Amino acid sequence: MQRPETEVVDCDVLVVGGGMAGCGASYETAYWAKQHGLKAVVVDKAAMERSGAVAMGLSAINCYMGMKHGENTPEDFVRYVRNDLMGISREDLVYDIARHVDSSVHMFEEWGLPFFKTPEGRYVREGRWQVMIHGESYKPIVAEAAKAAIGEENIYQRVFVSHLLKDKRDANRVAGAVGFSTRDNKIYVFKARAVVCACGGATNVWRPHAVGEGLGRIWYSVFNTGSVYKLMINAGAEMTSMEHRLVQTRFKDGYGPVGMWFLLFKSVIKNAFGERYDETRDDELENWLPYGRKMPVPTPLRNHQMLLDIKAGKGPHYMRTDEALQKLYAGQTVEKIRQIESEAWEDFLDMTMSQALLWASHNIDPAETPSEVYLTEPYLMGSHATGCGAWVSGPEDVSPKEYQWGYNRMTTVNGLFAAGDGVGASGHKFSSGSFAEGRIAGKSAVDYIVDQAQAPQIDEAEIEGIKTGIWHPLEHFEKHRGSSTREDLNPNYLMPKMALIRLQKLMDEYVGGPGAYYMTNGPLLNRGMELLDGFKEDLGNLGARDLHDLLRCWEVWDRTMSAECHIQHVKFREETRWPGYYYNADHPELDDENWKCFVNSRRDPATGEWEMSKKPYIPACD
Repeated sequence: MQRPETEVVDCDVLVVGGGMAGCGASYETAYWAKQHGLKAVVVDKAAMERSGAVAMGLSAINCYMGMKHGENTPEDFVRYVRNDLMGISREDLVYDIARHVDSSVHMFEEWGLPFFKTPEGRYVREGRWQVMIHGESYKPIVAEAAKAAIGEENIYQRVFVSHLLKDKRDANRVAGAVGFSTRDNKIYVFKARAVVCACGGATNVWRPHAVGEGLGRIWYSVFNTGSVYKLMINAGAEMTSMEHRLVQTRFKDGYGPVGMWFLLFKSVIKNAFGERYDETRDDELENWLPYGRKMPVPTPLRNHQMLLDIKAGKGPHYMRTDEALQKLYAGQTVEKIRQIESEAWEDFLDMTMSQALLWASHNIDPAETPSEVYLTEPYLMGSHATGCGAWVSGPEDVSPKEYQWGYNRMTTVNGLFAAGDGVGASGHKFSSGSFAEGRIAGKSAVDYIVDQAQAPQIDEAEIEGIKTGIWHPLEHFEKHRGSSTREDLNPNYLMPKMALIRLQKLMDEYVGGPGAYYMTNGPLLNRGMELLDGFKEDLGNLGARDLHDLLRCWEVWDRTMSAECHIQHVKFREETRWPGYYYNADHPELDDENWKCFVNSRRDPATGEWEMSKKPYIPACD
């Protein structure tokens, strides 16, 4: 492998990530940057048209208030998120998204996204917060608008950002980023006055249900590797709620979402004996008051009920699509039945095509045959029913002083902003809320730059060290490839897939993976951390045959740093707040008296030491 050339890109605002949050940041940053004669740049490791969690599309927009028609208020949404996250959320941030998200959704329609409409012209609701779309082209439509706003000349695709740069004079100020092309032998140095971190959360940290050739078949995007967390953690940003991983009920093996079947088709899940676990295990909710008796039942508690049923030997569990569809078909015309049938299939064809293929390959007609459902492996993310991410400053007109120290969505590192999965303790933003949050962060980044008289300085020696580290797996492989008769088996290096499987095994067995029914304890976590420390030493010997392998090597580092932060948080929180997501056997109960608070962490970039702390929960409304 030839030594890479270096391209230096000077800009004012750098947006890292081209998913929904990154598109929102790109779109809004471009507008405000032009007002002040500033240059904005976006860098994405994929192609923006099909990058991020919405790459395959969606069948619904899951965060829409409908304030124009008086359907919901931001306060309503704050209360909903508070309950589903079992009492703890940054309600100032949730409110901020809720009051702005509708305008973004309306823009999607203006850009050409087709919505289901009532005869009166209103959006068709799938549930209280969801509106239905024909969403296979959701991401290309949004990406096209973002790219047009920021300009093709300011877009760098197929470039993986591995490091953030800090100001030479101020260790707590961001100064840009470094990454490498996944297509050419080139390293990019982005010099910037502000950075918006809008990459995705982390998948494949735990061993997935689908193994071998099915390793990439999961629910959340397999290409989201935790870059947003690794970048901010290594920059010294304070993180929050990184213990709050997500586990979802999904159609087994295909990972098709169940929301539309519950909300629109009114389907239910029954076990192998025809019982509804939400009814037979209703009394279990009494153990998790006050949240167990609030409606809707929080996502982790619904998982908890199903998990109890699984452990009691009541499986398999089936989504009774057959019963739901037959009830809807009753008394309908052939034309209406065909419409219902089309919507049932489109739910997956718009967003999880593998589920439709699984139905076809298993000879399943959902109107005649039920489909298995199961709990997924955990994911670390901040945009769904969970709250991983950075501790950020909130809006000055809403946030209490404890949550507001600077520009909206700025982390504890000056000039470093976050959005989407990167912002902690403010779940249920989904795609539209992530886009809106990207817009908020982008505008704030421009405000920050306008107020800063002096640009950051970059340490060229630091850049050279980063470049050497980036390219090391390629050179290490080339140096030692002749030491064995098979390139993929060598005593001097390990390949990225080997490293990934080793990490997944560790996390599954010690940090509450599906193989342990999501259970862990102090001794398991301590042993897991010991093994992770040894694993990190071995990662210095990663080998890469080509640029594709090099990308996978650095994605393993993303996941490893995300995993380490998660372990630190789970160890620190001495309670089980989210049963169904994970259980701490040492502290198996909810403890509102001592732990109705945020768990925050900061990793010292110089020493690698973790500092853990509690931050108060302050409600934004009654």
